[in-house]
Amino acid sequence: MTSWTNDELTRIEHAEELRMAPGRSDGTPRTPVPIWVVRDGDDLYVRSFRGSAGAWYRAARASHEGRIRSGGVDKDVTLVEVTDRGVNDRIDTAYRTKYGRYGARYIDPMVASRATTLKLVPR
Repeated sequence: MTSWTNDELTRIEHAEELRMAPGRSDGTPRTPVPIWVVRDGDDLYVRSFRGSAGAWYRAARASHEGRIRSGGVDKDVTLVEVTDRGVNDRIDTAYRTKYGRYGARYIDPMVASRATTLKLVPR
């Protein structure tokens, strides 16, 4: 596996959202959907606003791979499920900090969707 460059991390971190195209079972990408992305250290994370019912999330969880576009960065990624409580606590804070201006109507579902946290690992 490769790592994110500092430039990629910064560009994606400062982008409002990213386009996620999870892989299908045949390896082709699904239609990209816009989702929020946050950074924690040298890692990037996404969650499903609709929880485990989100179509893109179900596809991502089944394939564990996808393609992202954000801030001028276009990358294939491996999607790693995150269950660590400490990491999820930091991700909650990152969502509140980055997207808090949208209010509880949007932030609360993202924080409540901790079980859908996926780490984006560049390939």
